[in-house]
Amino acid sequence: MQKLRSILLVLLVLIAANGFAQLEEEPTKPEQTEFYEPVVPVVTPGKDGAPPSDAIVLFDGTDLDQWISTNDSTSAKWTVNKDGSMTVKNRTGDIQTKQNFGSIQLHIEWKSPAEIQGENQSRGNSGVFLSGLYEVQVLDNNNNDTYVNGQVGSIYKQHTPLAMASVPTGEWNTYDIIYHAPVFEKGQKIKSGTLTVIHNGVLIQDHVEIKGTTPYIGWPKNPIHGDGPLRLQDHGDNSRVSFRNIWVRELD
Repeated sequence: MQKLRSILLVLLVLIAANGFAQLEEEPTKPEQTEFYEPVVPVVTPGKDGAPPSDAIVLFDGTDLDQWISTNDSTSAKWTVNKDGSMTVKNRTGDIQTKQNFGSIQLHIEWKSPAEIQGENQSRGNSGVFLSGLYEVQVLDNNNNDTYVNGQVGSIYKQHTPLAMASVPTGEWNTYDIIYHAPVFEKGQKIKSGTLTVIHNGVLIQDHVEIKGTTPYIGWPKNPIHGDGPLRLQDHGDNSRVSFRNIWVRELD
């Protein structure tokens, strides 16, 4: 019995020192730490700005067939331009994808109009909503100060961006977003969602926790939900933001 107690004591010391007891012998051959399954899928990268081979293309400049009006689910009413972009049609309402998504990698390009109108939150304002609920802010912040948790690249009213990486007003910006959706179980959130945002090649949100919805007024809320649409905002103030080259890769 005394010997058994001594062994247990040694194990407890090992656990305390290392976090766990390493009971197996360390491998002495390289093949002992190599494995060949699961086989990694092959994805062909896009060339010259094209999406990768496994992407779901949501807007390629042709039409708005993948989108509907958020207000009433009718056809999206925004303007498709000859240059392969689409522009918010003022006060026609937000648009959202017909398809719902969970966790995704999103690529989207946007620009504010070269002709500057308005200031603060009324200049080139739109937003990209993941699951239709969680907003990554779109805004012309060039020589245009506003509250920093509502500036370009913020997770609206929750997380200030690490940098302001916008190109000059009227030129095309790129957002590459990694979104992991929250997890709900038995009527409660058991795991928060996260967002990573790269703006024009610059990391501006680094795997930040989504606290809940991103309202203009009030605290974040956590409604139970599953997969949801990608939603783009009509700010209703003639912001005239344009978008192009929108695609996603599902991560679920």
